[in-house]
Amino acid sequence: MIWTLIIVTVIVLGWYWYEGRWDRQLFKAESGRVCVNIHPPEAKAFLDAHPDTQVLDVRSDAEFSDGALPGAIQISLGDAAFQEKLGKLDKAKPVLVYCAGGFRSRKAVAVLKAQGFTNIQHLHRGFHSWRLAGLRVDSTKR
Repeated sequence: MIWTLIIVTVIVLGWYWYEGRWDRQLFKAESGRVCVNIHPPEAKAFLDAHPDTQVLDVRSDAEFSDGALPGAIQISLGDAAFQEKLGKLDKAKPVLVYCAGGFRSRKAVAVLKAQGFTNIQHLHRGFHSWRLAGLRVDSTKR
């Protein structure tokens, strides 16, 4: 039992170390660009203050059908045409991107940056954190 606890602790600490390194690089300040990692209350406040924000859900169809942030557009990171579909979004408007827990959406942030988006908001810990915060979720059952 103690070995299981030790192994789990090492894995969790390892992930936090890796995520921290990744975040420092991904969300590093750049001239002329906003790219930040925000928690659910901050995301909600941002959406309220910027109603023109494009809310981008990069989860799978099955995940999306279980609910999404209000007004979300779903473009799965696993879609072969992901980058092409992103190109149809307005690069001048803010984008709030999320997945289930934050891993896939971090990958999407890198793609958004490469495509020239200038205001990228990333939902820290993704849809799970939004739901745990008790914020409104839209039903998207298909």
